[in-house]
Amino acid sequence: MTPDLLSFETLGLVLALMAAGGIAGLLAGLFGIGGGAVLVPVLYQFLVLLGVDESVRMHVSVATSLGIIVPTSLRSYLSHRARGAVDEALLKSWLIPLPLGVALAAIVAAHVSGDGLKGIFAVIALLVGLRMLFNRASWRLGDDIPGFPIRPLCGALIGFLSTLMGIGGGVMNNTFMTLYGRPIHQAVATSAGVGVLISVPGVIGMIWAGWGAEHLPPFSLGYVSLPGIALIIPVSTLAAPIGVRMAHAWPKRRLELGFGIFLLIVAARFALSLFE
Repeated sequence: MTPDLLSFETLGLVLALMAAGGIAGLLAGLFGIGGGAVLVPVLYQFLVLLGVDESVRMHVSVATSLGIIVPTSLRSYLSHRARGAVDEALLKSWLIPLPLGVALAAIVAAHVSGDGLKGIFAVIALLVGLRMLFNRASWRLGDDIPGFPIRPLCGALIGFLSTLMGIGGGVMNNTFMTLYGRPIHQAVATSAGVGVLISVPGVIGMIWAGWGAEHLPPFSLGYVSLPGIALIIPVSTLAAPIGVRMAHAWPKRRLELGFGIFLLIVAARFALSLFE
């Protein structure tokens, strides 16, 4: 049953959505990520309250998160680019591989169940959370980013996994770049651009994947919820430049620990829900 839209519980989740948007914007600027790891679980709970069918809840959460990431990542990218911190050469080399990975993920999303998407999110969130907790600056795979075929393959993989999670790919790109000797500030700045390359085709793909699907909430474009985007985008876009300033002024280790713990909690919650 759909709850009273004026209930205190609904109002609380609307405020939670807006708060998540603010956190997503800060994370976009701070880590070069779109904040989808925060947005997806909050959006999911919002859809539970609204009585949206379980078969599409996770799809709508992931797709709407990608839609929110578009302006957040773009604002973050332009702010970092103005500081001259972005590796434009890497972004240009990923203009084809990243969208290819995104397109493949959209095809998978069109056929995978809601529980399947939950499982994918939980596994990747677990791995990323562990990486955030145990990351060491001394870990290296090489002194510079490799060329063909490793670079395009990694770009396609980042696009694929990020789209299925509804995230901007920043954490994965940060890991990739720092493992190959790039400074963290350059990795963060470049990850904002990666978020743009993932989220724009990702939204298009999720609209296609959900076109004509049953049980979608009102005012959806494919799997993308337009009301969810309208609630969160203004807050997240305003918060992104604040995160950029923090990224260039603060040490990140304590924030990485907090974000890593959050991801482990989300992963555990989604994993447990699969057995309910």
